[in-house]
Amino acid sequence: MPYLAWSVLRFLLPCLLIIGIFGSCKSAGDGNQPSDKQYSLYILGKDGVDYMLETNSLDKGILKPEDDGIKLYGSIMDRDIIVHQGFYYHLNRKKPIFEKYKKQGKTLKTIASIPLEDFYIENFKWIDNETLLLTGLSNKQAIKVRYMLLNTAEMQVISSGFVPIEVPGGNYSAISVGIVEPKGKEVLIGYTFHLQTSASSYTTSDTTYMAVYTFPEMKLQKLTKDIRSTYPGGMNTIQPYSFYDEYKDYYLMTCPGIALGNRTELPTAIMRVKAGDTVLDPDYFFNISDSPIKNHAYGIWYLGNGKAIIRSERKDLFKGLNDHYSTPHFEFYVLDLAKKTTKKLDLPLDKGTRKQCVIVQNDIAYIAVNSPKEGNYVWIYDIKNGSLKKGLQMSGQTDFILRIDKLQD
Repeated sequence: MPYLAWSVLRFLLPCLLIIGIFGSCKSAGDGNQPSDKQYSLYILGKDGVDYMLETNSLDKGILKPEDDGIKLYGSIMDRDIIVHQGFYYHLNRKKPIFEKYKKQGKTLKTIASIPLEDFYIENFKWIDNETLLLTGLSNKQAIKVRYMLLNTAEMQVISSGFVPIEVPGGNYSAISVGIVEPKGKEVLIGYTFHLQTSASSYTTSDTTYMAVYTFPEMKLQKLTKDIRSTYPGGMNTIQPYSFYDEYKDYYLMTCPGIALGNRTELPTAIMRVKAGDTVLDPDYFFNISDSPIKNHAYGIWYLGNGKAIIRSERKDLFKGLNDHYSTPHFEFYVLDLAKKTTKKLDLPLDKGTRKQCVIVQNDIAYIAVNSPKEGNYVWIYDIKNGSLKKGLQMSGQTDFILRIDKLQD
């Protein structure tokens, strides 16, 4: 979500300015081996406590976060974590440091950290298994964007700097960087601007900006604008909004719905950058809001063979942003990207505004659903035959399954 509303809407929606000395605070050291589990789950409990669990199976069983997980503390940890190869990464904004963790018994052990001042992460991208690109905003000036390229094995900074983005005229006071995609010696960055309308509300520009920069120098090469929709992507530390298909075409979701862009008169859409190109394809536009879905959506997960899952809201079932996260109203649809068709999955209505709730693996999509009526389950969707069945159940204190992640690739 936009920086402006973060502190107000933690449960609803729930780059880098680096000041000071860069360097590793703690060495990764010998003996800090990654987790050998296959999956992790991040749970918000009915007791208001956040929990982290690890498991080797999403197909069956029952887990209780209070028994099988570890307690996390919101002042230090939140669901905007980065999960990769058995480790967890998170920006502790209070210290402020970027930390690397592993689960050890009933604790989350800090392995290494790097100081980060005045920084708010919007996006991350793994260049390879040890190289992480972070992009984000200044906490003090939400219109300033910086990047940081890290070696996560050594927890050291490779390079960092500003991303030169010109602010349009008017009273825009914040920016959202929703797409960051390195393409060889260049990086594609999609963004939009926000205008604060009250202490707790904002609106968004009607334009999607797509810029191409040299990488890692970040010199602007090209800027294009598209007014078919707005707010390209989103904070991918919380939910994914883009992917590559088998032909190296790059697809992205725009999110002008009430919970992100707040320009509900504009359509949620799927857009495309064709392989070998760096601009939005003017001939491709999958208008989700004008499809049989007739709603806005948040989050997209690629299934393979030109199919993807999206999570769409039911505007007839919630009253406004205040109950958007708590009211079960989200549906899951399978999209055919070429034919531009939709198929609703026979799943219970889900709650929670934005979640990392789908894992695609071996022709199976694991879909985490929080249903007050049918319980909290990871559902198993067989991509080939279209069948659905219940898998792992999250019981006990489970209120929201905020994210499920693969710990191992």
